[in-house]
Order: sequence, then structure tokens, then C-alpha cells
Amino acid sequence: MSKNMSEENQTPPEQGKLVGEVSHYFSKIEVAVIKLSAPLSVGDTIRIVGGESTDFSQTVESMEIEHEKIEKAKAGNEVGMKVKEKVREGYKVYKV
Repeated sequence: MSKNMSEENQTPPEQGKLVGEVSHYFSKIEVAVIKLSAPLSVGDTIRIVGGESTDFSQTVESMEIEHEKIEKAKAGNEVGMKVKEKVREGYKVYKV
């Protein structure tokens, strides 16, 4: 398989800008902790991609840092947010 073939399986750049990665998931409360590599705000639309079949988009309705609600987060922050599907550590988060 050529390098180009394997790259086709990756998320196309037009499907969003990488803004972070899932670092933890609390299944009982359906909350993901996302380590941000770029700013993110309430109201942004994100896309979470990972594993064999996880690929969904949702609007950021609220975010928290250390149990305090915030409107905006910057690169380097770890934020918690409710997600509509189960995710795992290492899944990529894109802003679309």
C-alpha cells in the first residue's frame, strides 16, 4: 500500500481543524475530557473521530474546567463536556 492510500483513511483536512484529543471519558455521565491544542468556544461545532466507526459532530453546548463553566478555552486547557456518543482516549477532536 502506498503512503497516499493510507492517508485516504485519515480525516480529510476539509472536515475540520484539529483542536484536541480526548484524554478521558466518564461513561456514567457521558462526559469527555479534551486536551486542547487550539482554542474552542461554546457554540462551536466539533467533530470527534476515532476507532473503527466513531465519527460524529455536535455543537459545544457547555464546557467546564475543574467543575467551573466556561465560555472559551485556549490551547493547553483540558475541558470537560458532555458528548452524544461514547468516545475513548486518543480520539481526535476537530472544529468544523
